[in-house]
Amino acid sequence: MTVTPLAAHAADRPVPAFRGRIGRDARSGHYAVPGRYRLHLSTACPDGLRIAVTHSLLGLDAVCPATFLPAVPDGPEGGHSALLPLYEASAHRYTGPAVAPVLSDDWSGRIVSTHAPDIMRDLARRFGAGGPSLYPCGAQSEIEAVERMCAQGIEQAAQHTGSADGGPADREAALDALLETLGALERWLAGRTYLIRDEVTAADVELWVALVQLDTVHGHHLDACAVQRIADHPTLWAYARRLAAHPAFGTHLDLDGIDRRHHARCHGLEAAGAAVRILDWAAHAAR
Repeated sequence: MTVTPLAAHAADRPVPAFRGRIGRDARSGHYAVPGRYRLHLSTACPDGLRIAVTHSLLGLDAVCPATFLPAVPDGPEGGHSALLPLYEASAHRYTGPAVAPVLSDDWSGRIVSTHAPDIMRDLARRFGAGGPSLYPCGAQSEIEAVERMCAQGIEQAAQHTGSADGGPADREAALDALLETLGALERWLAGRTYLIRDEVTAADVELWVALVQLDTVHGHHLDACAVQRIADHPTLWAYARRLAAHPAFGTHLDLDGIDRRHHARCHGLEAAGAAVRILDWAAHAAR
């Protein structure tokens, strides 16, 4: 699959505060022991939704319990007050926001990681022996390419398409980049059930969450014509619908929470596309 870079608008995710990893044995410090670690996440957040889907695909409820947080953070600077004790125990005089997602160590009462891609990989590699191979051997470069495509070609492009900043030419260029990415995915998925292998992988989790965000969040700031052009990729959206019907995916959809989180954080203008949904996500969301 070819990744189309969006160089003009590319921006890295904020640098996470904690980047510990779960290792193979006791010499790693954080080694893999069932029941030792805990997830803290909100499924209204895209990173939280990615981790929740991964967690369910791997069947890790008993191995690594998850604590679900409110859709809208209730602490200072967009953090969660429930996570403050963990942050304060993990960093002397920590002054930043207590943001989710968090992977914590119940033995020490401290944070291991706040970096979603690392958390997903460690869950799969250290605890996911009985589940699907979400990071199959030899697929690392493909999965990383999908991650970049989703971050730049979908999420960032959609954000700039609906942004009030910049002129019409900038927004049109961003829309062109978004449609180019969706077109490439449409062609790639023709005749395929999953993105890079014959079974679900982390690439499917990444793309599915990006499509959820595109339809339920970014659509608020797009005009109806742009939404129609985005919707005009039937193979891609049929793929998203199939995954939404999978219990590990659809049951984590918190549509009301996504909407409340978006409106709490976003001050952009709502456009005509806000009234249009490409998929009926509610048909698969948890009640």
